Amino acid sequence: METPDNATESAGHTGIAAQDWAAASAEPQYRAAVVDLLGALAYGELAAFERLAEDAKLAPSLADKAELAKMASAEFHHFERLRDRLTAIDAEPTAAMEPFAQALDDFHRQTAPSDWLEGLVKAYVGDSIASDFYREVAARLDSDTRALVLAVLDDTGHGNFAVEKVRAAIEADPRVGGRLALWARRLMGEALSQAQRVVAERDALSTMLVGGVADGFDLAAVGEMFSRITKAHTKRMAALGLAA
Repeated sequence: METPDNATESAGHTGIAAQDWAAASAEPQYRAAVVDLLGALAYGELAAFERLAEDAKLAPSLADKAELAKMASAEFHHFERLRDRLTAIDAEPTAAMEPFAQALDDFHRQTAPSDWLEGLVKAYVGDSIASDFYREVAARLDSDTRALVLAVLDDTGHGNFAVEKVRAAIEADPRVGGRLALWARRLMGEALSQAQRVVAERDALSTMLVGGVADGFDLAAVGEMFSRITKAHTKRMAALGLAA
């Protein structure tokens, strides 16, 4: 049953965002955009699972290793939900993910952490930028797709874990802060470039963002969106004890 809060939220949506999947997917271009979006998210979750499993090898303690393993498991569960949703809407999951594999693989290769702390900062900063981007997009999705996207973007606990460990490391050795701040700034630039590249290369997805599919963003709104993402990044840097 819909709660009063949900009813208020639904009343604020217009266009496609006020429709469910059955109604919204009648527009072929919108359907293609959603398949792209779910494909990008699914590959991102699969890559996050792989990366966390790799990062666990760098963990300084057994407790840290176990914590990362738990987070990796949560990411894989998110991937399974997205894969199953793609199948349910008659989209082949592997084909939906394939167009985004190269860009995401390039990003991870170019930003491979050199140690445990860099891995934590990458997961916290890089994943959060991606999540902010997808949450912005989710506001323009049909109600069914929006609910799924927001559910798989739920924090797996990595944020608080990373903040605790990084702040402790800086307190123990303040010199660490400067190195990690430079690393985080590099991650910010690479993550935004990667997001822009993914969108630019997929016509349906870019059209949904800049307008042309019902309730899409206009160009000014896209600029405002990236401004909000940048501000959120600055706040996360402060939480880590790092200068933006």
